[in-house]
Amino acid sequence: MFTGWLTNNFRFVYNSNAEYNVYSPIFMQAREYAARKGTREKARKKKIKKVIEKVGFSVVKKGAKSEKVTNAISPLATLDDSWKTKPIDNVWIVKYHRNPMYSFKEAIEFHRETLHPTMLNKPDAPVNAFIELDLKREKKNKFLDKVSRVMDTPHVFKYGESTKILAFCNSLKEQEKARTAGVDYVGGNELIKQIQQGKFQFKEFDYIIAHADILTDLLLIRGLLKRKFPNLKAGTLGNDMSKLTVKFKNGIRYTVTPHEVFKEYGTIDTTFGLLDMDFKQLEENFLALIHNIETIKPRPTESFIQRVYVKSMYTSERFKINFEEYLPANDKEETNEVEADDTAIISTH
Repeated sequence: MFTGWLTNNFRFVYNSNAEYNVYSPIFMQAREYAARKGTREKARKKKIKKVIEKVGFSVVKKGAKSEKVTNAISPLATLDDSWKTKPIDNVWIVKYHRNPMYSFKEAIEFHRETLHPTMLNKPDAPVNAFIELDLKREKKNKFLDKVSRVMDTPHVFKYGESTKILAFCNSLKEQEKARTAGVDYVGGNELIKQIQQGKFQFKEFDYIIAHADILTDLLLIRGLLKRKFPNLKAGTLGNDMSKLTVKFKNGIRYTVTPHEVFKEYGTIDTTFGLLDMDFKQLEENFLALIHNIETIKPRPTESFIQRVYVKSMYTSERFKINFEEYLPANDKEETNEVEADDTAIISTH
């Protein structure tokens, strides 16, 4: 009888609690334990960090339900096409045949034919060098960063907008030399004071050059000039204002641009002359460009230029040329064992 009475009372209490959403301590303990167990599980999962290494590009097709990842290949891996067959006639599928190599003279003559007045009528079109580089340094996973440089050309040519140059110099004689060479504005300590007071706008100038005799005074506005502050590394500081002005007014400007994903691969695309210039002048400008790039190569024991094309902005044609004959003498000897390679640049902006 006692057992029956206990069972009936238990059922009565349970039904009453269930009706009013009140649960007995037995069930509450079980549910509390389950909640704590779930909380601990969530906390444990948060501690586990997922490390995802990106390789290549992630390509997502528009309208696709799931993300499709495609592993791209480094451009450096596709430069060597010596395993492909040579074309045997004048028409071939580029994808399946070796890219023909031409001499520098042949490439210039081909562009002159295409841009002749009887065809595209651009006989004075600019001529560009498109240079592909191996930016790897001697240490593993270290690469050459983006750099820009301005260099002298043996033969000056005018193309595009004129460059505006601001010059600082204490010597009146050097100031006059800078004006004669074509500098847009030149001054000394008075100009520095005007910049400090905000009375002179220097940001409109592309380059700022200076004579070494004013460097101490120029430090007062270093924080204002920032990246444009004259220095030896950028080549904007020197003792000959005439030479500095001519270099930045008429020189070749080029930039080493690393690939967005594959940092070991970089390119340079710069103009080194005009098609209507004498061939010898174009060749000397190209030679000076190659030698200048070689001075900043990331690996001192070898060149880093991998491939060079000659092209023009008015046509999609570009011709692969044999650049090794234009390398400095020490690099020509190294190309017998390793690929040739050129380098990068110093930021002037």
